[in-house]
Amino acid sequence: MLDPFPPPPAWLRDFVEPWALHYNVPALTEHAHEVIIAFVGYLFIHFILSPVLSPVLFPRHYPKLNPRTKLNWDVHVVSLVQSTFINGMALWVMFADEDRASMNASERIYGYTGACGLVSAFAAGYFVYDLIVSTIYVKLFGIGMLFHGISALWVFSFGFRPFVNFYSPVFILYELSSPFLNIHWFLDKVNMTGSKLQWYNGMMLLFTFFTCRLLWGTYQSVAVYRDMWYALKQTWDATAVATPLEPVDITSQVFQVRGGSGSEMAKYASFTSGGVPTWLVLTYVISNVVLNFLNYFWFSKMVETVLKRFRGPAEKSGPAGKPSKEEQINLLKEDITQKVVLEAASKLEQEEGSPFLDGVTEEKVSSAVDSGLAEELRKRKVQLSS
Repeated sequence: MLDPFPPPPAWLRDFVEPWALHYNVPALTEHAHEVIIAFVGYLFIHFILSPVLSPVLFPRHYPKLNPRTKLNWDVHVVSLVQSTFINGMALWVMFADEDRASMNASERIYGYTGACGLVSAFAAGYFVYDLIVSTIYVKLFGIGMLFHGISALWVFSFGFRPFVNFYSPVFILYELSSPFLNIHWFLDKVNMTGSKLQWYNGMMLLFTFFTCRLLWGTYQSVAVYRDMWYALKQTWDATAVATPLEPVDITSQVFQVRGGSGSEMAKYASFTSGGVPTWLVLTYVISNVVLNFLNYFWFSKMVETVLKRFRGPAEKSGPAGKPSKEEQINLLKEDITQKVVLEAASKLEQEEGSPFLDGVTEEKVSSAVDSGLAEELRKRKVQLSS
């Protein structure tokens, strides 16, 4: 499917093209204006729209925040807008792009569609913004956040080679949990910790994180590994029989004969005719494995937070078969399961942010749920003992 956005102006294309060819990202020439639009748009939201609208929409909360928290608020506003927008775009491309849906294994690695390029461009625009903000406020957010911005921009730039352009909208859907994560943070800041709204949002956060990042993410990771292995073997086989007079050219093996807009799929075939470099596959796999490991780690910490609320040394039952005090306390724990969900969501938010924050103790996600839950259990234990 063609890019629904208008093409870039000629002057921008002429300016970007030499750099794009030099760094082997030729498709960036067609999407540079979209990267710029996204980048400028997110800067506008951060430095103008959020500081202007937030005091109007939240007059009792935003003006009272300290400068550090206001900065974090504005960053979360951008993240909320970006994650909602890019997820909607990715889902639309996955359902509407028929050319993408018809790709074979090799085309999923080397093929290109303008719609997938659009997703990569808007994602890259956000990561450029993220990189700039992380650089400016490196003392606040820490060096980890800076490296996160660099690595994310690096990986998504692969789509402009093009390389795994097909998978751009696929892995964007990791971010389906991000809107709920941001909403959870905002509810804490507007004194709605423990509210029904935060509980429902917490349930959606845990559900989307598990289904999108763990189930969907793992399944699609296996799929892209399989496709890359096939492409790597194809490259090795072609290289083994290549000669100086007949260099490697896998174009005829990769692309099916198509007409109409489908011919766009092989638009950059001359740049991928030599196959896929081994270092590129290794870079992608390592980045993906690290991200998946973090997702499982964050979720395991959340599960641990939930389980510890229901674990404890068992006591013998009291006389006449009456439940022991420990059993009564366990029943009380079940009565406040709703709060456990909120605590789990807060733990997930804290763990996901902690690798990228350095010394920002005020901004580490905290929730009154944990202390409130413990205090309620303590009071009821006293009542049972009396």
